[in-house]
Amino acid sequence: MTRWIIIIAVLAIVAVFTVAFVVTRVENSQFSKNKLLTQVGSLPVATESKVAVVVFSRSGSTGVLANHIADKRSGHLYEITAEDYALGIPGWISALKDARSNIADISPETIDLSTYKTVYLGSPIWLYSPAPPIWQFAKNSDFTGKNVVLFNTFNSKFEDSFTRDFELLVRSKGAVSFKHQYVNRGRMGDQISTQQMLNNFDKLE
Repeated sequence: MTRWIIIIAVLAIVAVFTVAFVVTRVENSQFSKNKLLTQVGSLPVATESKVAVVVFSRSGSTGVLANHIADKRSGHLYEITAEDYALGIPGWISALKDARSNIADISPETIDLSTYKTVYLGSPIWLYSPAPPIWQFAKNSDFTGKNVVLFNTFNSKFEDSFTRDFELLVRSKGAVSFKHQYVNRGRMGDQISTQQMLNNFDKLE
């Protein structure tokens, strides 16, 4: 009996590491492809704009969408990073562990949004909720008098309860309006193309 328990435990561990290895390989591949797409320059911050696009993106898919939005809206693009969720197995494990948290160590912690009228906040969806770094950024920010748009990409689905909580958060920080825009990219291994993702998003506008 003990022998079978050990065998099952070993197989379970192997299965977990296999999944982690495959997922991180896919994420690294996506990051490499998306990095090329986000090299298209968005509006320089020195240029005047009333639109800010702030994004956290782990593998770059939401980052590509953020770049697209900034380009369409002639907005300034800002990226949030979080070392705890860097690409690789440790970052993937941390992302799973913290998926429904609203706390994260981010850089930069704040951005001066005082000159903007509309602020887009973007992140992937992790376990049905916007990723922790975008929650943390929202908690750190002043949205007084601003229109806030949350935009997400995801592989499965999101839960409305988390979106409502996010709206309550940004309104408590002064936002005068809130919208949620999103694109379902499909399950990993069978996802729509990047161009299709952008086309689907444009249909929401």
